[in-house]
Amino acid sequence: MYPHERSLVKRLEGLPFALIGVNSDRDKNALKKVLEKENITWRSFWNGGSTDGPISRAWNVSGWPTIYVLDAKGVIRYKNVREAAMDKAVDELLAEMGVKAPPAEKHEK
Repeated sequence: MYPHERSLVKRLEGLPFALIGVNSDRDKNALKKVLEKENITWRSFWNGGSTDGPISRAWNVSGWPTIYVLDAKGVIRYKNVREAAMDKAVDELLAEMGVKAPPAEKHEK
């Protein structure tokens, strides 16, 4: 998912959009290396080294990856959308705010 997430962050740079990751890897130092290698430029929180960590419990996450798309008020509007569906969801929420996003890249299946 990293390539798509990188393209989404780049496409929406300067717009009212934020991508936030949560990672459950056990080894925090190894995780830091992966984030650097994968060029993860967005905020990524560590879930305590477990899929049953404090973040996943607070957000009722039972499977990985879980994707939530929140609107400007913090309301979950979409769940588990990926690739083109994620682009469409984000673009629709930006449009509700009167913001026109640049077109998304086409994603092959």
